[in-house]
Amino acid sequence: MGRITAPFGVKGWVKIFPLTAAAKSLLDYPRWWLERGAEWQEVEVAEGKAHSEKLIVARVTGCEDRESAAGFRGSNIAVGRSELPQTRAGEYYWADLIGLAVVNSEAQELGRITGILPTGANEVLVVQDGRERLIPFIAEVVREVDLDAGLVRVDWGADF
Repeated sequence: MGRITAPFGVKGWVKIFPLTAAAKSLLDYPRWWLERGAEWQEVEVAEGKAHSEKLIVARVTGCEDRESAAGFRGSNIAVGRSELPQTRAGEYYWADLIGLAVVNSEAQELGRITGILPTGANEVLVVQDGRERLIPFIAEVVREVDLDAGLVRVDWGADF
């Protein structure tokens, strides 16, 4: 859902780069899970606000100074799955797409989705099978997403 990039000020606030459609929507969740190393820690959001169109700043309960805030630098932010709104038809959470197999219209396996890049115009699937392919996540290319089968069917050549 986001990543803590740096401390902000001297009172325990942190600067956050959200990975949500609207930056400020991350503040709709009163509890976050922060990834620190290999561990996840649940925290309560004490306060937060938009810093710019693409950044927010927030303070978690118990974080009162810049030194404590610096300890969160680089932490990924997640929220509980049960707190997320239901998706509409044709919408998917990125986390649901990561790991899915990708097959083209000629039944050639192109690899698995290892990441998704936001480009502004549309998202791009990062597909790997020993080589990396960047496949636009648009209706003209992505023909079917079958979460139950763990498969994405695309109209994309194997030589791209």
